[in-house]
Amino acid sequence: MRFGIAARFVALAVVWGASFLFIKVGLQGLSPAQVALARVALGALTIGAILLARKRSLPRDPRLWAHLAVVSVLFCVGPFLLYPWAEQYVSSGLASIFNATTPLLTMLFGAAALPAERLTRPKIAGLLLGFAGVLTLVGVWRGIDLSHEVLAQLACLGATTCYGAAFVYLRKFVSPRCTDPFVVAFGQTGFATLILLATTPLIGAQPVRLNASVVLSMLALGVLGTGLAYAWNTAVAAAWGAANASAVTYLTPVVGVLLGALVHDEPVHWNEPVGAVLVVVGILASHGRLSPARQPVSQQV
Repeated sequence: MRFGIAARFVALAVVWGASFLFIKVGLQGLSPAQVALARVALGALTIGAILLARKRSLPRDPRLWAHLAVVSVLFCVGPFLLYPWAEQYVSSGLASIFNATTPLLTMLFGAAALPAERLTRPKIAGLLLGFAGVLTLVGVWRGIDLSHEVLAQLACLGATTCYGAAFVYLRKFVSPRCTDPFVVAFGQTGFATLILLATTPLIGAQPVRLNASVVLSMLALGVLGTGLAYAWNTAVAAAWGAANASAVTYLTPVVGVLLGALVHDEPVHWNEPVGAVLVVVGILASHGRLSPARQPVSQQV
């Protein structure tokens, strides 16, 4: 699918924001593990087809494949299991808002594992604002009773923690090898498919109830949200730069909340958008986007 970079950026925001709604619909006929398996299998097939179309060969470095196996657990298996389980108890919109904490957790892991990513004052301020946003999302003033809803919110945070660790692991062990991004994506989804094929009968076996909505949601989640979206993201990052491309993170919760409210009549509580704003402001602050630009001092010669 070839269209403009701006159109691909918008498509990314819509598809990734809608992914949480697709998960919610898929749970009508599948278990959380079955949703995860369908997602990675369809994603692997889509990315594999892209590799074939581009006539790209797979690397033979066993260490690279070992690293990709680790990344698949952090990037695919963990989050793709946790989000469907969580969405049995919380709205798809709330799950999409929690997903916006990924950059903050990535920063925290990066500070611990990468010398070049040490914490600075703006980053610390951003982390504190983001943490305040998470507390607002959870609604700590209501008390913590470890109900399914609270545990589901913790599961969403567990998913974004996996993403944060995965980004840092990728940068430290995979990026230095200058591997084709589509090979990396294929390795992630391919290993995740094998892992979930082996474990789903044990952790998520239940009768499958397929209908048109469930099938179409899984196709959209796998082919678009896990397959073509990676190709779009790669193109946007190449054209606009990684920092500008990452701005899609700010739009996906908006799409997720709107679709959940419009399609499933999911309620939106006041603390959810307020918490989301705090998280986004924290991300902006941590990247120095809120600091006034310093004007260069002119010198008379």
